[in-house]
Parts: sequence; structure tokens; C-alpha cells
Amino acid sequence: MIAIALDFAFGCFGLALLLNLWRIVRAPGVTDRVLALDTMVVNAIALLVLYGIRQGTAVYFEAAVLIAMVGFVSTVAYAKFMLRGDIVE
Repeated sequence: MIAIALDFAFGCFGLALLLNLWRIVRAPGVTDRVLALDTMVVNAIALLVLYGIRQGTAVYFEAAVLIAMVGFVSTVAYAKFMLRGDIVE
């Protein structure tokens, strides 16, 4: 039963990544593209966690935490760049 649920979740998050990619290409503004990239990071984290569950190892969970930290910092840096024009004051 867990294998079927994992396959369904992989399909859903894969579809979500494709829809986010479409949103990046067709977004009307820069802020929409930043939100789509941030959502792609969240979906990538979910896929890593699901793959870690399937494989039964903790390595993928650690990779998901690293990607979460990098994704958060990059989103904040890009938002600050859009507001002020520079990242470092």
C-alpha cells in the first residue's frame, strides 16, 4: 500500500514541478517567477524526502535540509535585490 501511495505522490509532485516550470516561462512579472522558483524548491524537497522514504536511507533527508536552507537564503536574497537593487548594504 505504501508503494502505491509513494508512486502517486511522485506523480503529483512531478506534475507540480512541470506546472511551476510553465509558470516560470509564462509569468507576467518577476515576482511571479520568484514565487514559482520558491515553490519548485519546496517540490524538490518533497521529492527528495519521498525518495528517501522509498530507499530507506537518511542521506536524502539531510540533502533535503541543505536544499531547504539554500532555497530560503536565495529567495530572501532575491527579494531583497528586487526591493533595494543590491543585496549587501
